[in-house]
Formats: sequence, structure tokens, C-alpha cells
Amino acid sequence: MDPQRLARRDELMRDPYPLYARARRAEGLTYVPEFGAWLVARDADVREVLRRPDVFSSANAVRGGVLPSPAALAVLAEGDGGGPRGRVVVTADGPTHRRLRAPLLRGLAPARVAAVLPYVTGRAEALVDAFADDGRVEVMGAYAMRLPGQVIGHVLGFDPADVPLVVRGGHRTEQLLHRPSGEDEQVAAARDMVALRRLLDRYVRERYAAPRDDLCSELVTSLVRPDDGEEGEPGELTLDRRRELVAHLNNFLLAGHLTTTALIGTALLHLARHPEQWRLVCERPERMVPAAIEETARYDTALQGFRRVTTRPATLAGTELPAGAELLVGFGSAGRDGARHPRPDVFDITRRSAARHIAFGLGAHACPGAQLAREQVRVTLELFARRFPELRIDPDRPRVTMRPTLIHRAPEALHLTW
Repeated sequence: MDPQRLARRDELMRDPYPLYARARRAEGLTYVPEFGAWLVARDADVREVLRRPDVFSSANAVRGGVLPSPAALAVLAEGDGGGPRGRVVVTADGPTHRRLRAPLLRGLAPARVAAVLPYVTGRAEALVDAFADDGRVEVMGAYAMRLPGQVIGHVLGFDPADVPLVVRGGHRTEQLLHRPSGEDEQVAAARDMVALRRLLDRYVRERYAAPRDDLCSELVTSLVRPDDGEEGEPGELTLDRRRELVAHLNNFLLAGHLTTTALIGTALLHLARHPEQWRLVCERPERMVPAAIEETARYDTALQGFRRVTTRPATLAGTELPAGAELLVGFGSAGRDGARHPRPDVFDITRRSAARHIAFGLGAHACPGAQLAREQVRVTLELFARRFPELRIDPDRPRVTMRPTLIHRAPEALHLTW
């Protein structure tokens, strides 16, 4: 991709909403060269794609838009002994998708989420205690990028000492595959990705040998089965199965903490920008915190879009698509569709239509961790409302720049004061 197109792509990802608005007004679908895909922008069209996985496959769901340098690719190849080969839940369809998704649904069932809430609350309070007396904080680094990683590590049963690598590896993966950078930075990112793969491979082997009561063990014992398909005792942990499990864990980690980090950041950003709505949250947290979560997800969702590819010729919104056509399914655009949400470009936690969003997906690929994400944002907003009722954007550092990604949209930094 030439430099001008890269710059345009960066600009579009930092603020995609003008593009979304034009695409919703246009007849049919809009082809976006910077993304190499047809943008599915209207709420009704997004829902149609998500309801037809047989026609609109998830095989390319998280395909990166940046080709790593040869040096970075060499580092990744050196560390491929337990690397992510094969399909993961977000890029699988049909029976493979159901097989990979089943242990996640069990591990993230409401009762399991409820059981982890005391840990979530304790960690949130500890993080806040570290800066509460300072009167100001850069909240992304001090809180939003820490809590979700600690929670997902706890759910999986990881040693807390390993969580920093888990968080760093997740952000490095996004950086290498979705954001242009220099070769030295790419190589450093690749090394962190390899370190994360090796860590996950160790956990896979350890949980296979000695399962525990954690989600990592649930994934390993569920996805390693005898070759004859018999239910019961786990099968042999072959290299291919190790690689599948490492890939599956890696994908779950990315979805499990990066999106929640982003949702925490955007919720605090928009509430701090709307002090009258922050006052509502502080005055009536039992009602307005859930409303604020859903409005944030509708208005400025963390996951702006996933890719899809057509399995056969299809017609969508009057546009004829050949087999193999690339689509970018705009969850973020659907949330701003006036056909479903009145005054869609207004952030309003009192609106009635917010809960009708599809920010967490729909149908077979609906996010299995949506409830855990919501609970972490709920704990955060209730805690900040109690501790920082005067919360606002720091007037000395008011500028907020969004990360140039559609995968985990969030402020790069968010300076708050109280």
C-alpha cells in the first residue's frame, strides 16, 4: 500500500464515522479501497450478513491490513513451534465453530461470571487506590489497560506474574498486523508475540497433564479428544492440537481484554465529555450505569467491524457480489444508523433504543464474553461514580486521539481529573 493510501487508511480508522454516514446514504454497498473491502454500513444489512454465515464466511474475520516486514516474519517463523496454525473460533464456520465455541460458552456462563465478580471488584479498587489521592490520572495506562488483562488471566487460571506478557503480547499482535510501523518496532512486536505463544504453549501442556478448575483447563480438555471422536477421556496432545489450542487461547485473550479495555476507555471518555450525563450516573448508578454501558457500545463501540468473505455469488443491499468478495461488516456504523436509533450521532444515556445495538455481534458469532465485559465496565463506572463524582477531562491535557484501528477503538491516552 502506497504512503498516501496508508495515511488515508490511518485517518479513516481514527475517525470512521464520516465514512459510515456516506456509506449509509449511498445506494447499495460502498467499496473502500483503503480497506480492500465492501463496507456494510446499514444496521439491517449488517444483521443480514450476521444471520447468513453460510454465505458470508468468517474465514477472514480478523485479517490484518498490514504485511509485516521480512525480518518480523522471520522472528515469527522461528517461534512457530507452538504457534497459531489452524482456525480459531472467530474465523471458523459451521461445526468447527460450534466445537471451538462450546467450551467458551460453558466457561463464561452467567454463574461463572458471577463467581469472578469479587475478584473484579477487588482488583478495580486496588488500581483506583493507587491514583485516587493524586487528583488526576492517565486512565488508559493506569486502569483500563490493566483491569481486563488481570481479569482474563484470573478466569483462565494464569499466574498473575504472567499477565503483563499477556497484555503486552495482545497489544503487540494488534500493532504488528493492523498498524504500520518501522522494522525495529515490528521485530520487537514479533518477539513479544513469540514469547506469548511460548507461554500459552506451556499452559496448554501443563493443563493437559494436570487439569484445574479454570477456563484454560476447560478449553484443553474439551478440545483434545480421542481420534475416534468418543466423548470422555482426553486424546493425545499432538503438535497440531497444541497449535490449535495456542491459537484459540491467543484469540480469546485478544478478544477478552483488548475489547474490554477499549470499552472502559470510551465509556469514561464520553461520560467525562458530557458532565450532565456523568451527574446522572453518580446520582442514579443502579439505573444509569447499565444505560451508559449500552449507549457507549452503540455510540462508539470497541469493535468497529469484522471482515467476512462470500462463499458464493450473493446480492446484498442491491449490490451483486461474486464468490470471494471481501466485506467489512460495520458494527460501529450500524450503531449510528438513524433508521434504528433516533438522533444517532448524539451520546445520550437516557435513550430507549441503545440496547438494540449489535456491538457484541449477533447470531452464531455473538460475543460469548459480552457479559464479562459488561460487568467490568459496570464495576468501573460504579466505582468511579462513588470515588470521583467531579470527574472531568483534564483541562491541561484535553486533546484525545483515538487509536488507528477498527479492531479495538479506544483513546490512546485519556487524562482525567477530579
